[in-house]
Amino acid sequence: MGFVRSIVLAATIGAVNSASADAFAVANQLPNNIYAIIAGGTLSAVLVPQIVRAMLHSDGGSAYINKLLTIAMVILGATTLVATLAAPALVWISTTTWTGDQRALAVVFAYWCLPQIFFYGLYTVLGEVLNAKNAFGPFTWAPVLNNVVSILGLVAFMVLFGADSEGVRAVTDWSPSMVVLLGGSTTVAVAAQALILFVAWRRVGVRYRPDFRWRGVGLGSAGQLAGWTFAMLLVTQAAGLLETNIAAIASGQGASVAAVSYAWLIFMLPHSLVTVSIATTFFTRMSTHASKGDMGSFRVDVSTLLRTTAAFMVLANVVLAVVAYPFASLFSDTAADAVAMGNVLIAFLVGLIPFTVLFILQRVYYALSDTRTPFFLQVLQASIFAVLALLSGLLPVQWIAIGLALSLSAATGVQTLVAALLVRRKLGGAGGRTVLVSFARFVGAAVPAGIVGLLVMWALQQLFGTDFITGGYLTPILTMLIVGVVMLAVYAGALLLLRSPEVHEARALVMSRIRRRRPDPS
Repeated sequence: MGFVRSIVLAATIGAVNSASADAFAVANQLPNNIYAIIAGGTLSAVLVPQIVRAMLHSDGGSAYINKLLTIAMVILGATTLVATLAAPALVWISTTTWTGDQRALAVVFAYWCLPQIFFYGLYTVLGEVLNAKNAFGPFTWAPVLNNVVSILGLVAFMVLFGADSEGVRAVTDWSPSMVVLLGGSTTVAVAAQALILFVAWRRVGVRYRPDFRWRGVGLGSAGQLAGWTFAMLLVTQAAGLLETNIAAIASGQGASVAAVSYAWLIFMLPHSLVTVSIATTFFTRMSTHASKGDMGSFRVDVSTLLRTTAAFMVLANVVLAVVAYPFASLFSDTAADAVAMGNVLIAFLVGLIPFTVLFILQRVYYALSDTRTPFFLQVLQASIFAVLALLSGLLPVQWIAIGLALSLSAATGVQTLVAALLVRRKLGGAGGRTVLVSFARFVGAAVPAGIVGLLVMWALQQLFGTDFITGGYLTPILTMLIVGVVMLAVYAGALLLLRSPEVHEARALVMSRIRRRRPDPS
């Protein structure tokens, strides 16, 4: 659904070479950036282990949860108010190279988008409590409601004001009602995503009662752990701010802020569907084993999580690289724009596997209540990225976004290598040899799958022409389905020939999730 929403958004205001789309992209990214600084990774890193420990108390953790949600809402509310009032300054530091009119449009959008900070934070707190109670479904599926509401808003916009898939609408042509509908519906969608989780809370037996007595329940230890994560996120957002400013140089002339945002969205698809989904389940288990001091089981969890996730992600990496241009064409109005965005996507994909491994290794530290080490790892990554990103800004405008994506991939690769070495030393091996052998099998199976995928793409192009692959919506989707199914068959067959045990583990994981979603016949 997230991709449907993004495709509709691109059809509504454009993507590549669209100054208006870049203005909205900057404004709509601000609440994500600010939320990430104040709480995003902090909540995810700290809450589950702390709630798991609190659930061992006689009240089942209810006092901790009530105080936690109360203080979170107070902090989020205050931050949202201050950020909204500071919208002009926040937009300016992200768009120092823009003209006054384009920046003014971004500021007006920001006033309507920044209230999302509160609801993103609320969604995360409510969802992490559910995760700690092993109720993973609501947190995963609530974004569907977000996308439905957002799509309805976009459809209403097109009906009332018309579509602009080529991005030719000038930044001075936006009326107040257009801004209100686009920005307001986006924020309402995020609010719906958060508020629906209160229903899930009631279903798992959690009843929220505001509690402002914050002393004596253990929030101090969570705050100490959160400090390093907060610092890490400041470093991350500083690097992100640099990326946005450099990408903005190409606004209206090539792949810029909006195109980078869409390419990153495609890049994150397998990560969100596979890595986050599997890791969320394992994180609660890892936190439980860590709290009990069962490091043998903890090491097994880490090894299994790395291998099972990689079995899916290596295939996803190769498939997305092969179908990058058809996928990008769904967000583009011309073949040239599809190629421009597709190249950015391919550059991001260079770092997909390191990004996946890093995400898991960070959870290893979080489960062990170590948020200090990830901070220094992030400083390393941000330092490398900053140097490479500044060099990317010297490239011709059509290469800037590609340079930024490759810079991030390179920096993430170095960060992941160092993190893996540190985790290996911390856990005394953690089955590193087994993991490397499994990764080698996955790559060995992915190579023939990639070759066959490229041949299928070439055959489709020869039979039906380039427009079949990158024109419209239906045929690019059909192309991706054909190529994806063929590559999946080749990949699975190769893994079976290599006698990969992860095939059976992955199958068991998928079947368990299917059974979990089936209604109880009783």
